[in-house]
Amino acid sequence: MIWLIIGGMTLILFFNRYLFLEPRLPIRLNRRVKEFLGFAVPGMLTAICGPIIFVKDHRLDLSADNPYLLAGLCAIGLMIWSRNVLISVASSVGLFYLFRWWL
Repeated sequence: MIWLIIGGMTLILFFNRYLFLEPRLPIRLNRRVKEFLGFAVPGMLTAICGPIIFVKDHRLDLSADNPYLLAGLCAIGLMIWSRNVLISVASSVGLFYLFRWWL
């Protein structure tokens, strides 16, 4: 049953992506839909990363010894400063491990 669910979700995901990526299909999105879909990725990343960064032991953790919070703030600062995703991600991962080891 689990494999059937995984296979079904794989097919749904594949055909969902295929409809928008295949240039020969006559599906075109208007400007409003494209603008609305532009908010999907930041919203999804916030929903995934928010609990990891801010919650520890089922409680809100905004303390200075939270390595996830410190690395997240460093990642934001590095992205604003460098405007380079690769440098920001690599540096913030390194800083996360440094904070985790140090704290």
